[in-house]
Amino acid sequence: MPLLKKENRTSQSFREGRKNFMSYSKLKIWLMAIRPKTLSASIAPVVIGTGMAYGDGICHFPTAAVCLITAIFIQVGTNLANDYFDFKKGADTQERIGPTRVTQAGLISQQAIKASIFLTFTLAALSSLYLINRGGWPLAIIAGLAILSGLLYTAGPCPLGYIGLGDLFVFIFFGIVAVAGTYYVQSFELNMAVVLAGIAPGLISMAILTVNNLRDIDTDRQHGKKTLAVRFGRSFAQTEYLLAVISAGLTPLLIYLFIKDHPNILLCPLVLLGAIPGIKTVLTKTDGPSLNAALAFSGQMLLVYSVLFAIGWIL
Repeated sequence: MPLLKKENRTSQSFREGRKNFMSYSKLKIWLMAIRPKTLSASIAPVVIGTGMAYGDGICHFPTAAVCLITAIFIQVGTNLANDYFDFKKGADTQERIGPTRVTQAGLISQQAIKASIFLTFTLAALSSLYLINRGGWPLAIIAGLAILSGLLYTAGPCPLGYIGLGDLFVFIFFGIVAVAGTYYVQSFELNMAVVLAGIAPGLISMAILTVNNLRDIDTDRQHGKKTLAVRFGRSFAQTEYLLAVISAGLTPLLIYLFIKDHPNILLCPLVLLGAIPGIKTVLTKTDGPSLNAALAFSGQMLLVYSVLFAIGWIL
């Protein structure tokens, strides 16, 4: 009987929470689905790639703008797919401690979410046509793989996020591929410095995902979502976050040692000082609100890093 009462209280609390959410405007609900605070992962590599192209005197702003639009469409599509397919696979329940997911909460119909996923990835494909026309078959492969990976992150019989490959996906596509692709499609050139520059945003984006997986470790484990945090434990995820942030901060030093130029990028390791509160939270806290704050903080850190790097390269 006490268990039944507890379940009834939980259900009642959930219904009350849903009633409160339903008072939100449709715009606010769709923003919840899109997750604007996570979009730094798609914006940052475009900022870095464009900053490097501008500093090298080969920037093409219209192309940079299309790169940004395409990257945002891909991430928004990935977020929407994550919202829908995590619910369908049972990973999102009313017990989760992260931000509300609109499909699970019933704030947007499943049909509307599926339509928005299709529309967003279609827009990403259409905007990438300009990049493909400019950059040729390499851009066609990159765009195709990025869109497909964004969908298969949580969709399909063997989704990337459910078998522990989400971290690798984020590192590659929101790091090296995004920076190098942004630079190449503007300049038709590529060099090792650009490839190395993609490491840092990839690592910080991976750190953002790590916080997300650390927060959801218990519910993910219950529902068979085998993220790296679930596979190897909380301590592993905390160490992964720490090493990712530190390695990202030190990446400009590696680039400078390799090219012996653009010394102003050495200001970027200052991000490590600002990262200390976030690192402390990830290493010491386990509650949802604290880790949600650390996740938002990590996204802000990624934007600050990208701007510092771009300015450092230009100056």
